[in-house]
Amino acid sequence: MTDRLDEALSLIDRAQYEEEGEFDVERGYVFTSLAAAENGNPLFWDDDVAQEITGGPVAPPSMISVWFRPHHWVPGRETSGLPLQVHFDLKEMLELPEAVMTGNEVVFGEPVRPGDRLSTRQFLRSVSDEKTTKLGTGRFWVIDVEYSNQREEFVARETWTGFGYRRQA
Repeated sequence: MTDRLDEALSLIDRAQYEEEGEFDVERGYVFTSLAAAENGNPLFWDDDVAQEITGGPVAPPSMISVWFRPHHWVPGRETSGLPLQVHFDLKEMLELPEAVMTGNEVVFGEPVRPGDRLSTRQFLRSVSDEKTTKLGTGRFWVIDVEYSNQREEFVARETWTGFGYRRQA
């Protein structure tokens, strides 16, 4: 296990999975999401309000990960797309079959606008010593997902804390 842990630790602060989104930010997705949440904020529905406040239409900040969740199937792709791939890599690398996300924090930069094409990259920030919780024995890890637009402007950073573990016998 020491070699596997060393391998995981060697990835700390290294950019991984630098990718461009598979589709542009699109208002149809925005309106569908707003309708599902019954979010009537005029900033997102009324172009005049959006122009006055933000200089034009914007997507709700809460949708940041929507624009980069890979479709599970795309013609010509041989594997399914997974969001937060570093998380799944750690589960396999550290032989921790179960995992839960225990925390999420988002920092926003430039607004995301219709027509933007986002890019992302993932960073492993830390892996804890082994811990035992009510769920089992495993390790906590922190992963940052950084988003930028086609102008390479910072639009957001999601920080995820996960706990990968083995259930107690």
